[in-house]
Amino acid sequence: MEKLDNASRWLFTDEALQQATAAPVAAHRARRLAVAGSVVHDATCSVGTEVAALRDAGVQALGSDIDPVRLAMAAHNLGPSDKSGVGLCRADALRPVTRAAAVIVDPARRIGGRRRFSVDDYQPGLPQLLDTYRDRDFAVKCAPGIDFDQVRRLGFDGEIEVTSYRGSVREACLWSAGLAPDGVRRRASVLDRGEHITDTDPDDCPTRSAGRWIVDPDGAVVRAGLVRHYGARHGLWQIDPDIAYLSGDRLPPAVRGFEVLEQLAFDERRLRQTLAAQDCGTLEVLVRGVRVDPDALRRRMRLRGSRSLSLVVTRIGSGSAARATAFVCQPSR
Repeated sequence: MEKLDNASRWLFTDEALQQATAAPVAAHRARRLAVAGSVVHDATCSVGTEVAALRDAGVQALGSDIDPVRLAMAAHNLGPSDKSGVGLCRADALRPVTRAAAVIVDPARRIGGRRRFSVDDYQPGLPQLLDTYRDRDFAVKCAPGIDFDQVRRLGFDGEIEVTSYRGSVREACLWSAGLAPDGVRRRASVLDRGEHITDTDPDDCPTRSAGRWIVDPDGAVVRAGLVRHYGARHGLWQIDPDIAYLSGDRLPPAVRGFEVLEQLAFDERRLRQTLAAQDCGTLEVLVRGVRVDPDALRRRMRLRGSRSLSLVVTRIGSGSAARATAFVCQPSR
């Protein structure tokens, strides 16, 4: 967990720590709720991470949890209520103890140390949570791999936000329509770059041959299905309409990219010769749309040079016109 004030004195269980929201992500959510101006009830407060972020953002907050041990840890972590300004109580998230407050829920996705991927296996289950809070403003934290279509089939009509931090996709969050801007149904938030892209942004992103740079968009952008929107914002284009790689003549600010040195049809013998000619000794392999094991391919290249290069392997075209293509690149950093 990154950067909690006085984190050295906090109490956790292993499972609570594994599921605890990273501090930058909790702070981002708290800022969104602060703008909404609501009293916020964290109905699965666990050891208090989200409540601490809400308090620090100036949001009037209270927390509850069904687990008395975690609730006691939250009381310790947050400090006395007369000083913290946070009220805590024991309650089941499916039996609301507030009426007007906006609600945060973080259902357990690890049970007995094992990840649970089905929304029905969350504790509490996502269908039950959506039914319970259907008439309330709410934010529900979910696994980043959640099936968006399944969520919509459950009747959810708000915003699905995918959040990343330091190159890692951290979570998906379901924001009820009352807490989402008009018309926004998907959002990607790249917190370390302060970039937010939604499905209401322009998506006029053309498709054409690779230019000077190849860009692998942040995982939150890809997971949220906003690659075209991201490309349009930064003057990039797709090299295939169904593949998430983008290309351009300039890199977006602070984005790592791959400068194309050579492009060739994917053939291991030719690729080995090309890498040898480029004096490649260390190779990063990125793959989309082609069944290639990056580690196995790297071993078969028998690299002996001194340069560190990147290899982008992707499918271009569809049907009978589809072809695997390799781009030998120099990474920007």
